[in-house]
Amino acid sequence: MALVAGIDIGGTNMTAALVDDGHQLVERVKHKTPTEGPDAVMKAVAEMVKGLEQSPLAVGLGIPGPVNDGVVTNPPNLQNWPSHVDLGEQMSKMLAVPVAVGNDANVGALGEWVAGAGQGSRFLLGVWMGTGVGGGLVLEGRPYTGASGGAGEFGHMVVQMNGARCGCGRRGCIEAYAGRASMERSVDLAVAAGRRTTLLEIREERGKDRLTSSVWEKALEDGDELATELFDEAIAAISVGIGAAINLLDLDRVILGGGVAEKFGQDLADRVADAARPWVLLPRGDLDVVVAELGDDSGIVGAAALARAALLLQ
Repeated sequence: MALVAGIDIGGTNMTAALVDDGHQLVERVKHKTPTEGPDAVMKAVAEMVKGLEQSPLAVGLGIPGPVNDGVVTNPPNLQNWPSHVDLGEQMSKMLAVPVAVGNDANVGALGEWVAGAGQGSRFLLGVWMGTGVGGGLVLEGRPYTGASGGAGEFGHMVVQMNGARCGCGRRGCIEAYAGRASMERSVDLAVAAGRRTTLLEIREERGKDRLTSSVWEKALEDGDELATELFDEAIAAISVGIGAAINLLDLDRVILGGGVAEKFGQDLADRVADAARPWVLLPRGDLDVVVAELGDDSGIVGAAALARAALLLQ
């Protein structure tokens, strides 16, 4: 059994796991993501890999931000990073094994494609609803990252000209309406303008420092007007984007992942499918929108798949 390592690098935490030939996780370790910059992150990754019970034959990394041939460009949510870091080459030297690097959303879609809800699909879009909104593509049965590694930026498709300002600096992006950070800003602005909501009370009661998926769920169950309005707006933005992606790429499956999708389940996916249909040019009675099956492991399994592919190129 050839074991490889899949590593998911996030803004807060990093998770590494040994993964076997059947895409099953054999061992898992976690580490806080260092904030001092790429050298500290690479050192922590190396320590996690070397701390695994068995040495992997190759390592795959999923990381936020565009990735092209192992070079990471301006990763959001990672502090003190320069504009370009050749993470693949540097980590390969540190670990003395092949190292492959991919964008975290693309890697998540790959994980679902090889072992989760995307199995059997040839034209797949993965949409990850979290702090931001990420996306990943599998086209013609192969992961698709584009000319320079920037494909799949679903959250930065513009659905409203001159619309709400996004964290990327532009206006009208899907993420400006459906990213958790943007939704929280909208709540704060609405409260400052005199709107009432139970969202902040629920957050405080549960000892949370942000509006988690469970906080939104409770507020929606209570019929909170502002929560309902903002959640409806997020669904609408996601659905318009999915309709546009289907028109452009003729997809056969859309997977929704991230904390929101996990919390609300297939009911959310069905709602998105219904809302997307009016935006699809060719009638699609079989529009297949499903929830990710692997949860937090999507990125690890996908990163491990990258590692296994890197082995084949040796």
